[in-house]
Amino acid sequence: MKTQYYTATSLDGFLATEDDSLDWLFPLGDINDTGYLDFIAGVGALAMGASTYMWMVRHAEKVAEEAGAAWPYSQPAWIFTHRSLPAIEGADIRFVQGDVRPIHAEMARAAGARNIWIVGGGDLAGQFFDAGLLDEAIIQVASVTLGRGKPLFPRRVTSPPWTLQSVRQVGSGMAELRYALPD
Repeated sequence: MKTQYYTATSLDGFLATEDDSLDWLFPLGDINDTGYLDFIAGVGALAMGASTYMWMVRHAEKVAEEAGAAWPYSQPAWIFTHRSLPAIEGADIRFVQGDVRPIHAEMARAAGARNIWIVGGGDLAGQFFDAGLLDEAIIQVASVTLGRGKPLFPRRVTSPPWTLQSVRQVGSGMAELRYALPD
C-alpha cells in the first residue's frame, strides 16, 4: 500500500486559481489518455481538503455529466475541514480535522492492500508529507500558466530531493511526472 498525491498543476505550480477554479484544466485533454483509470483502480481510500470537496459540491452537475454521479468515487473519503460542510447523497464521506497521522491509520485499515489517494489540495498533501506518510507524487503538468492561485505543494523540499521515477507525455499539452518521496 502507498499513500499517493495524484494531481494536475499549471507550469507555474498552481492547482487551481485563487477562487478554486479548475476551468483551465478541462480543455487540456481526455482523462482516458491519462493514467487515471489504472490509478483509481488501485485506490482504496481518499483524503480531500475542504476547498477541493466544496469544488465537487459546487460542480456536482458537471461531475455527474462527466462521471455518471455527483460523487464519482466508490472508496471511502476523509474530508479534512474545520467547518460544517454539506454531505453529498450516497457518498461514503467522513468529515475530520486535526493531525493526519491517526486519520491515515484509519484510512490504511479501510484501504487494505490498496493505495491511499491524497486528492488535494497542496497543503493537505504537505501535511501528509510533513508526517512522513506520503510515498509518491504523480503530477500532471499542464502547458498553461495561471500567474497566481492555489500552490501545488506549499513546502520547501530540497534535501533529500524527490526521485523522478518516470515521465510520460499525455496528449499534446501535458506531461505526467511520477516521483518517489524520501522516507
